[in-house]
Amino acid sequence: MSLLSYTLRRLLHAIPLLLAVAVLNFCLIAAAPGDPVTALIGDFPAPAEYVAKMRQDYGLDQPLPVRLGRYLQHLASLDLGYSFANRMPVSTLVAARLGATLKLTGTALAVAAVLGVALGLLAARLGGWVDRLVRFGATLSYAMPEFWLGQLLILAFAIGLGWLPSQGAAPLRGAAAGWAGFVEGLRYLLLPASALALRYLALIARITRARAVEVLRADYVLAARARGASETRVLLDHVLRNAAPSVITVIGYNAGLLLAGSALTETVFGWPGIGRLLFDSIAARDTPTMLAILLMVSASVVIANLLTDVLHRLLDRRVA
Repeated sequence: MSLLSYTLRRLLHAIPLLLAVAVLNFCLIAAAPGDPVTALIGDFPAPAEYVAKMRQDYGLDQPLPVRLGRYLQHLASLDLGYSFANRMPVSTLVAARLGATLKLTGTALAVAAVLGVALGLLAARLGGWVDRLVRFGATLSYAMPEFWLGQLLILAFAIGLGWLPSQGAAPLRGAAAGWAGFVEGLRYLLLPASALALRYLALIARITRARAVEVLRADYVLAARARGASETRVLLDHVLRNAAPSVITVIGYNAGLLLAGSALTETVFGWPGIGRLLFDSIAARDTPTMLAILLMVSASVVIANLLTDVLHRLLDRRVA
């Protein structure tokens, strides 16, 4: 099977999956307790006529199948709806927050991938106490929830030592220009990116270490050493190349999940991304915004898996 046909086949599988996710998200949110109109009005005792008028304006007086059909119709035209709570189009609202989330998750994934691969190769190559230390640290890190680790980092480095800020992505007075602003942005990014990256770093390190140990025992590695190849060449040309499909698979499959897992981290650190927006939308019962973010997260997982499968197919032609 050619790479193009393989990609098209995987893409055709993704389209009905996203449609099913969109329908399921809508039905689950519609079945959840609570009323968006009640959340908008608050505790103020509004007249019944006013409440009925609001429900009619937002289309909430229609039966569930009618609302679902209207939602899918708007979704087909790339219309994500109108935010009840923020009084603006959902697409505009999400676009304003997406950059901050991509900055956080991209940094976390890059750090986790580079350090995870490096630690995995180091543990496999040196063995002994280094291997045991890396495995113990990876197991401990993987068991830590991001939101709990984030609070520990805030207590240690923001409150205890006072080295780093604990909330937001930039100072309230605005970021400085030039190099000073870049460094200041890194200070705000360091704690949330560390809290988000550590779990995935541990997973990548364990997978890399396990695959590297297996490759190091292979006959072609022994033959390369017998020919006088240096350990650096063995690690880069043989171990890393043959371990790459497994490592790339675990990195790619977790790239989409990283976006979904950023919600709690953004909430803990007050990071102005879509994860924090999702949390606020749930509290406000802002259904259109919730649906848009959940669909975007689902789409990111599907796309990340698709790209990972294609890349894996490039590296290993045996994949069908």
